[in-house]
Amino acid sequence: MSELLNKAKGLVDKVTDATIPDATLTDIDFKRISLDSVQFLAKVSVYNPHFVPLPISEISYQLKSGDEVIASGTIPDPGNLKARDTTMVDVPVKVPYTIILSLTKDIVADWDIDYELEVGLIIDVPAIGNFTIPLSIKGEAKLPTLCDLF
Repeated sequence: MSELLNKAKGLVDKVTDATIPDATLTDIDFKRISLDSVQFLAKVSVYNPHFVPLPISEISYQLKSGDEVIASGTIPDPGNLKARDTTMVDVPVKVPYTIILSLTKDIVADWDIDYELEVGLIIDVPAIGNFTIPLSIKGEAKLPTLCDLF
């Protein structure tokens, strides 16, 4: 009897693994500078194993430097994941200058921001419902120099 239960558990695990899209937070780069903020762009690569496109219900993000949250937000209804394919999803992160000024000690040392980005990708998966794929990445984001701007 226990052998049958172990086989059933293994089958359920395989079915569950096959139905959930696989996502990777691949990169975060400087995108643009404006009069009030610096914008970074995070890229999320998502593979949809289903034969139909899946809607992304929402993307939530939180950008931290040290223990301080420097940007957070949500992106409602950002689109769909292609069927049986990989979709690149852009997550724009806007950081106001007032927050960047509070990070002066880190910035002056090496002209970058040490960060941790947490992203929650909420996908509507058939037979499961809304499913959140938690992602995170740590690294250093180089700030633009005057040469980059001109």
